Amino acid sequence: MFERRSLTWPIILAVLMIVILISLTVGWVLLNVSGLWYSESSSAFYWVLLSLGSAMFALVLVGVVLYLVLAIRQINLNRRQSNFIDSVTHELKSPIASLKLYLQTLGRRSMEEQQRKEFYASMLRDVERLDKLINQLLETARLGHGERSEEEESSVRVDQLISEIVDEITVRYNLDSTAIKLDLTPMTVTARTGELNIIFRNLFDNAAKYASIPPKIEIQLAPAIRPHWLKVSVIDNGSGIPREMRRQIYGRFVRVGNELERTTPGTGLGLFLVRSVIKKMKGKISLADLPKHSGTRFDVLLPKASVVPPVNSEEIDLRSSSNEEDSLKSDANKEIQGINDASQRTS
Repeated sequence: MFERRSLTWPIILAVLMIVILISLTVGWVLLNVSGLWYSESSSAFYWVLLSLGSAMFALVLVGVVLYLVLAIRQINLNRRQSNFIDSVTHELKSPIASLKLYLQTLGRRSMEEQQRKEFYASMLRDVERLDKLINQLLETARLGHGERSEEEESSVRVDQLISEIVDEITVRYNLDSTAIKLDLTPMTVTARTGELNIIFRNLFDNAAKYASIPPKIEIQLAPAIRPHWLKVSVIDNGSGIPREMRRQIYGRFVRVGNELERTTPGTGLGLFLVRSVIKKMKGKISLADLPKHSGTRFDVLLPKASVVPPVNSEEIDLRSSSNEEDSLKSDANKEIQGINDASQRTS
Protein backbone atom coordinates (compact mmCIF):
# COMPACT_ATOMS: atom_id res chain seq x y z
CA MET A 1 0.00 0.00 0.00
CA PHE A 2 2.80 2.42 0.93
CA GLU A 3 4.74 1.75 -2.28
CA ARG A 4 1.63 2.33 -4.44
CA ARG A 5 0.77 5.55 -2.63
CA SER A 6 4.36 6.82 -2.84
CA LEU A 7 4.12 6.66 -6.62
CA THR A 8 0.52 7.88 -6.87
CA TRP A 9 0.85 11.19 -5.05
CA PRO A 10 3.82 12.58 -7.04
CA ILE A 11 2.07 11.63 -10.27
CA ILE A 12 -1.21 13.28 -9.23
CA LEU A 13 0.60 16.43 -8.08
CA ALA A 14 2.63 16.66 -11.30
CA VAL A 15 -0.46 16.11 -13.47
CA LEU A 16 -2.36 18.86 -11.62
CA MET A 17 0.57 21.25 -12.05
CA ILE A 18 0.77 20.44 -15.75
CA VAL A 19 -2.98 21.05 -16.19
CA ILE A 20 -2.74 24.37 -14.33
CA LEU A 21 0.23 25.46 -16.44
CA ILE A 22 -1.51 24.54 -19.67
CA SER A 23 -4.63 26.45 -18.54
CA LEU A 24 -2.56 29.51 -17.65
CA THR A 25 -0.73 29.31 -20.96
CA VAL A 26 -3.98 29.11 -22.94
CA GLY A 27 -5.45 32.01 -20.93
CA TRP A 28 -2.31 34.09 -21.44
CA VAL A 29 -2.36 33.47 -25.18
CA LEU A 30 -6.08 34.34 -25.45
CA LEU A 31 -5.58 37.51 -23.40
CA ASN A 32 -2.76 38.71 -25.62
CA VAL A 33 -4.62 37.80 -28.81
CA SER A 34 -7.65 39.80 -27.63
CA GLY A 35 -5.35 42.72 -26.81
CA LEU A 36 -3.88 42.56 -30.31
CA TRP A 37 -7.37 42.41 -31.81
CA TYR A 38 -8.82 45.43 -29.94
CA SER A 39 -5.70 47.62 -29.62
CA GLU A 40 -3.72 47.81 -32.82
CA SER A 41 -1.59 50.69 -31.51
CA SER A 42 -0.11 48.50 -28.75
CA SER A 43 0.38 45.45 -30.97
CA ALA A 44 4.18 45.45 -30.53
CA PHE A 45 3.80 45.40 -26.72
CA TYR A 46 1.36 42.49 -26.82
CA TRP A 47 3.60 40.54 -29.23
CA VAL A 48 6.52 40.89 -26.80
CA LEU A 49 4.36 39.80 -23.86
CA LEU A 50 3.00 36.87 -25.85
CA SER A 51 6.47 35.68 -26.87
CA LEU A 52 8.10 36.04 -23.44
CA GLY A 53 5.13 34.58 -21.58
CA SER A 54 4.86 31.56 -23.88
CA ALA A 55 8.59 30.87 -23.57
CA MET A 56 8.47 31.07 -19.77
CA PHE A 57 5.42 28.84 -19.58
CA ALA A 58 7.16 26.31 -21.84
CA LEU A 59 10.24 26.28 -19.59
CA VAL A 60 8.12 25.79 -16.48
CA LEU A 61 6.19 22.99 -18.16
CA VAL A 62 9.44 21.22 -19.10
CA GLY A 63 10.68 21.62 -15.53
CA VAL A 64 7.51 20.05 -14.12
CA VAL A 65 7.76 17.09 -16.49
CA LEU A 66 11.42 16.57 -15.56
CA TYR A 67 10.48 16.72 -11.89
CA LEU A 68 7.88 14.02 -12.45
CA VAL A 69 10.37 11.74 -14.23
CA LEU A 70 13.09 12.23 -11.61
CA ALA A 71 10.64 11.70 -8.74
CA ILE A 72 9.41 8.41 -10.20
CA ARG A 73 12.98 7.23 -10.81
CA GLN A 74 14.00 8.09 -7.26
CA ILE A 75 11.00 6.29 -5.79
CA ASN A 76 11.71 3.20 -7.90
CA LEU A 77 15.37 3.32 -6.83
CA ASN A 78 14.34 3.50 -3.17
CA ARG A 79 12.05 0.53 -3.69
CA ARG A 80 14.82 -1.50 -5.32
CA GLN A 81 17.25 -0.55 -2.55
CA SER A 82 14.68 -1.65 0.03
CA ASN A 83 14.34 -5.01 -1.75
CA PHE A 84 18.13 -5.23 -1.91
CA ILE A 85 18.47 -4.66 1.84
CA ASP A 86 15.86 -7.35 2.47
CA SER A 87 17.62 -9.82 0.19
CA VAL A 88 21.11 -9.11 1.58
CA THR A 89 19.80 -9.47 5.13
CA HIS A 90 18.38 -12.87 4.21
CA GLU A 91 21.53 -13.88 2.32
CA LEU A 92 23.69 -12.99 5.32
CA LYS A 93 21.43 -14.29 8.06
CA SER A 94 20.78 -17.77 6.63
CA PRO A 95 24.41 -18.98 6.25
CA ILE A 96 25.49 -17.30 9.51
CA ALA A 97 22.68 -19.04 11.41
CA SER A 98 23.61 -22.32 9.75
CA LEU A 99 27.29 -21.91 10.62
CA LYS A 100 26.41 -21.06 14.23
CA LEU A 101 24.24 -24.17 14.53
CA TYR A 102 26.93 -26.46 13.10
CA LEU A 103 29.64 -25.01 15.34
CA GLN A 104 27.48 -25.32 18.44
CA THR A 105 26.67 -28.92 17.58
CA LEU A 106 30.32 -29.78 16.97
CA GLY A 107 31.36 -28.12 20.22
CA ARG A 108 28.75 -29.74 22.47
CA ARG A 109 28.50 -33.27 21.10
CA SER A 110 30.90 -36.00 20.12
CA MET A 111 30.16 -37.13 16.59
CA GLU A 112 31.29 -39.80 14.21
CA GLU A 113 33.88 -38.94 11.60
CA GLN A 114 31.41 -39.23 8.72
CA GLN A 115 28.99 -36.82 10.39
CA ARG A 116 31.80 -34.38 11.07
CA LYS A 117 32.80 -34.48 7.39
CA GLU A 118 29.21 -33.76 6.35
CA PHE A 119 29.05 -30.84 8.77
CA TYR A 120 32.33 -29.46 7.46
CA ALA A 121 31.07 -29.76 3.87
CA SER A 122 27.85 -27.88 4.75
CA MET A 123 29.84 -25.19 6.54
CA LEU A 124 32.11 -24.82 3.54
CA ARG A 125 29.07 -24.31 1.28
CA ASP A 126 27.78 -21.59 3.61
CA VAL A 127 31.17 -19.86 3.60
CA GLU A 128 31.26 -20.03 -0.21
CA ARG A 129 27.79 -18.48 -0.30
CA LEU A 130 28.97 -15.59 1.86
CA ASP A 131 32.11 -15.23 -0.23
CA LYS A 132 30.05 -15.06 -3.42
CA LEU A 133 27.81 -12.35 -1.92
CA ILE A 134 30.78 -10.24 -0.82
CA ASN A 135 32.46 -10.63 -4.21
CA GLN A 136 29.27 -9.49 -5.93
CA LEU A 137 29.06 -6.39 -3.76
CA LEU A 138 32.74 -5.55 -4.33
CA GLU A 139 32.42 -6.13 -8.06
CA THR A 140 29.33 -3.90 -8.20
CA ALA A 141 31.17 -1.10 -6.39
CA ARG A 142 34.17 -1.46 -8.71
CA LEU A 143 32.05 -1.35 -11.85
CA GLY A 144 30.09 1.58 -10.45
CA HIS A 145 33.35 3.57 -10.33
CA GLY A 146 34.19 2.58 -13.92
CA GLU A 147 37.16 0.45 -12.89
CA ARG A 148 38.33 -2.74 -14.60
CA SER A 149 40.28 -5.68 -13.30
CA GLU A 150 44.08 -5.41 -13.30
CA GLU A 151 44.24 -8.90 -14.84
CA GLU A 152 45.78 -8.95 -18.31
CA GLU A 153 43.85 -10.26 -21.30
CA SER A 154 44.82 -13.71 -22.56
CA SER A 155 43.54 -16.43 -24.85
CA VAL A 156 40.93 -18.42 -22.91
CA ARG A 157 39.36 -21.72 -23.92
CA VAL A 158 35.70 -20.85 -23.47
CA ASP A 159 34.40 -24.42 -23.81
CA GLN A 160 36.69 -25.66 -21.06
CA LEU A 161 35.80 -22.73 -18.77
CA ILE A 162 32.08 -23.37 -19.28
CA SER A 163 32.52 -27.08 -18.49
CA GLU A 164 34.36 -26.25 -15.25
CA ILE A 165 31.67 -23.80 -14.12
CA VAL A 166 28.89 -26.25 -15.00
CA ASP A 167 30.55 -28.91 -12.85
CA GLU A 168 30.59 -26.49 -9.90
CA ILE A 169 26.94 -25.49 -10.46
CA THR A 170 25.92 -29.15 -10.64
CA VAL A 171 27.56 -29.89 -7.29
CA ARG A 172 26.29 -26.69 -5.63
CA TYR A 173 22.63 -27.30 -6.51
CA ASN A 174 22.86 -31.10 -6.33
CA LEU A 175 21.64 -31.46 -9.91
CA ASP A 176 21.33 -34.69 -11.83
CA SER A 177 23.99 -35.34 -14.44
CA THR A 178 21.35 -35.01 -17.19
CA ALA A 179 19.96 -31.69 -15.91
CA ILE A 180 22.43 -29.58 -17.91
CA LYS A 181 22.95 -30.33 -21.59
CA LEU A 182 26.12 -28.98 -23.19
CA ASP A 183 26.62 -28.30 -26.90
CA LEU A 184 30.05 -26.67 -27.02
CA THR A 185 32.20 -25.88 -30.02
CA PRO A 186 35.88 -25.64 -29.00
CA MET A 187 36.60 -21.89 -29.13
CA THR A 188 38.99 -19.36 -27.66
CA VAL A 189 38.46 -15.68 -26.85
CA THR A 190 40.91 -12.94 -25.93
CA ALA A 191 39.61 -11.66 -22.61
CA ARG A 192 40.14 -11.58 -18.86
CA THR A 193 39.33 -14.91 -17.23
CA GLY A 194 37.80 -13.18 -14.20
CA GLU A 195 35.33 -11.25 -16.35
CA LEU A 196 34.29 -14.38 -18.22
CA ASN A 197 33.75 -16.07 -14.85
CA ILE A 198 31.41 -13.26 -13.79
CA ILE A 199 29.35 -13.61 -16.97
CA PHE A 200 28.97 -17.37 -17.07
CA ARG A 201 28.70 -18.04 -13.33
CA ASN A 202 25.84 -15.57 -12.91
CA LEU A 203 23.96 -16.76 -15.99
CA PHE A 204 24.34 -20.45 -15.11
CA ASP A 205 23.50 -19.77 -11.47
CA ASN A 206 20.28 -17.97 -12.46
CA ALA A 207 19.33 -20.78 -14.83
CA ALA A 208 19.77 -23.35 -12.05
CA LYS A 209 17.86 -21.27 -9.47
CA TYR A 210 14.87 -20.36 -11.62
CA ALA A 211 14.47 -23.58 -13.61
CA SER A 212 11.40 -25.73 -13.03
CA ILE A 213 11.37 -29.13 -11.33
CA PRO A 214 12.95 -31.20 -12.74
CA PRO A 215 15.40 -28.59 -14.05
CA LYS A 216 16.36 -28.71 -17.71
CA ILE A 217 19.15 -26.38 -18.80
CA GLU A 218 20.86 -26.18 -22.17
CA ILE A 219 24.10 -24.31 -22.81
CA GLN A 220 25.32 -23.76 -26.36
CA LEU A 221 28.62 -22.35 -27.58
CA ALA A 222 29.12 -21.72 -31.30
CA PRO A 223 30.62 -19.16 -33.69
CA ALA A 224 28.39 -16.13 -34.26
CA ILE A 225 27.31 -14.90 -37.68
CA ARG A 226 29.72 -11.99 -37.39
CA PRO A 227 33.32 -13.10 -38.05
CA HIS A 228 35.59 -13.49 -34.99
CA TRP A 229 32.65 -13.44 -32.57
CA LEU A 230 31.24 -16.24 -30.43
CA LYS A 231 27.72 -16.85 -29.19
CA VAL A 232 26.77 -18.46 -25.88
CA SER A 233 23.10 -19.36 -25.31
CA VAL A 234 21.74 -20.29 -21.87
CA ILE A 235 18.25 -21.82 -21.92
CA ASP A 236 16.21 -23.01 -18.93
CA ASN A 237 12.71 -24.40 -18.44
CA GLY A 238 11.58 -21.90 -15.80
CA SER A 239 8.49 -19.69 -15.82
CA GLY A 240 10.20 -17.01 -17.92
CA ILE A 241 10.50 -13.24 -17.47
CA PRO A 242 7.44 -11.00 -18.01
CA ARG A 243 7.73 -8.85 -21.10
CA GLU A 244 7.22 -5.64 -19.12
CA MET A 245 10.26 -6.49 -16.96
CA ARG A 246 12.71 -7.29 -19.76
CA ARG A 247 14.19 -3.81 -19.92
CA GLN A 248 14.47 -3.52 -16.16
CA ILE A 249 16.13 -6.83 -15.21
CA TYR A 250 19.61 -5.51 -16.02
CA GLY A 251 19.29 -2.68 -13.51
CA ARG A 252 20.98 -2.63 -10.14
CA PHE A 253 19.00 -4.31 -7.31
CA VAL A 254 16.20 -5.29 -9.71
CA ARG A 255 14.33 -8.53 -8.99
CA VAL A 256 10.85 -9.57 -10.04
CA GLY A 257 8.26 -9.44 -7.25
CA ASN A 258 8.38 -8.57 -3.55
CA GLU A 259 11.55 -9.59 -1.77
CA LEU A 260 9.76 -10.73 1.39
CA GLU A 261 7.52 -13.07 -0.64
CA ARG A 262 10.30 -14.59 -2.73
CA THR A 263 11.67 -18.07 -2.08
CA THR A 264 14.66 -17.97 -4.44
CA PRO A 265 17.81 -16.45 -2.89
CA GLY A 266 19.59 -13.58 -4.62
CA THR A 267 20.48 -9.90 -4.45
CA GLY A 268 19.41 -8.55 -7.84
CA LEU A 269 23.00 -7.86 -8.85
CA GLY A 270 23.75 -10.83 -11.10
CA LEU A 271 22.38 -9.56 -14.41
CA PHE A 272 23.61 -6.05 -13.64
CA LEU A 273 27.15 -7.42 -13.34
CA VAL A 274 26.73 -9.56 -16.45
CA ARG A 275 25.56 -6.68 -18.62
CA SER A 276 28.16 -4.26 -17.23
CA VAL A 277 31.04 -6.65 -17.92
CA ILE A 278 29.76 -7.54 -21.40
CA LYS A 279 29.40 -3.84 -22.21
CA LYS A 280 33.01 -3.21 -21.15
CA MET A 281 34.09 -6.11 -23.37
CA LYS A 282 32.16 -4.46 -26.25
CA GLY A 283 29.88 -7.48 -26.48
CA LYS A 284 26.09 -7.86 -26.45
CA ILE A 285 23.47 -9.69 -24.39
CA SER A 286 19.85 -10.23 -25.37
CA LEU A 287 16.79 -12.03 -24.05
CA ALA A 288 15.24 -14.18 -26.77
CA ASP A 289 11.51 -14.72 -27.20
CA LEU A 290 10.23 -18.14 -26.18
CA PRO A 291 6.70 -19.52 -25.94
CA LYS A 292 4.88 -18.43 -22.77
CA HIS A 293 5.92 -20.27 -19.59
CA SER A 294 8.50 -22.30 -21.51
CA GLY A 295 11.59 -20.77 -19.92
CA THR A 296 14.19 -18.11 -20.51
CA ARG A 297 16.96 -17.82 -23.09
CA PHE A 298 19.89 -15.43 -22.84
CA ASP A 299 22.21 -14.96 -25.83
CA VAL A 300 25.69 -13.54 -25.22
CA LEU A 301 27.87 -12.29 -28.08
CA LEU A 302 31.58 -11.67 -27.46
CA PRO A 303 34.28 -10.38 -29.86
CA LYS A 304 37.91 -11.45 -30.36
CA ALA A 305 36.95 -15.12 -30.68
CA SER A 306 38.17 -17.97 -32.87
CA VAL A 307 37.39 -21.64 -33.35
CA VAL A 308 39.98 -24.12 -32.13
CA PRO A 309 41.08 -26.13 -35.19
CA PRO A 310 40.50 -29.87 -34.86
CA VAL A 311 43.58 -32.02 -34.36
CA ASN A 312 44.15 -34.63 -37.07
CA SER A 313 44.08 -38.21 -35.75
CA GLU A 314 47.14 -39.08 -37.88
CA GLU A 315 49.06 -36.28 -36.21
CA ILE A 316 48.04 -37.64 -32.81
CA ASP A 317 49.30 -41.13 -33.80
CA LEU A 318 52.57 -39.66 -35.09
CA ARG A 319 53.03 -37.64 -31.91
CA SER A 320 52.30 -40.63 -29.68
CA SER A 321 54.63 -42.89 -31.68
CA SER A 322 57.39 -40.28 -31.61
CA ASN A 323 56.90 -39.89 -27.87
CA GLU A 324 57.14 -43.66 -27.44
CA GLU A 325 60.36 -43.76 -29.51
CA ASP A 326 61.80 -40.93 -27.44
CA SER A 327 60.94 -42.71 -24.20
CA LEU A 328 62.51 -45.98 -25.50
CA LYS A 329 65.66 -44.14 -26.52
CA SER A 330 65.81 -42.46 -23.14
CA ASP A 331 65.45 -45.81 -21.33
CA ALA A 332 68.15 -47.37 -23.52
CA ASN A 333 70.52 -44.48 -22.85
CA LYS A 334 69.90 -44.83 -19.12
CA GLU A 335 70.67 -48.56 -19.27
CA ILE A 336 73.89 -47.94 -21.23
CA GLN A 337 74.91 -45.23 -18.77
CA GLY A 338 74.24 -47.61 -15.90
CA ILE A 339 76.39 -50.33 -17.49
CA ASN A 340 79.25 -47.86 -18.06
CA ASP A 341 79.04 -46.64 -14.45
CA ALA A 342 79.10 -50.24 -13.19
CA SER A 343 82.12 -51.11 -15.33
CA GLN A 344 83.98 -48.03 -14.11
CA ARG A 345 83.32 -48.96 -10.47
CA THR A 346 84.49 -52.54 -11.14
CA SER A 347 87.69 -51.36 -12.74
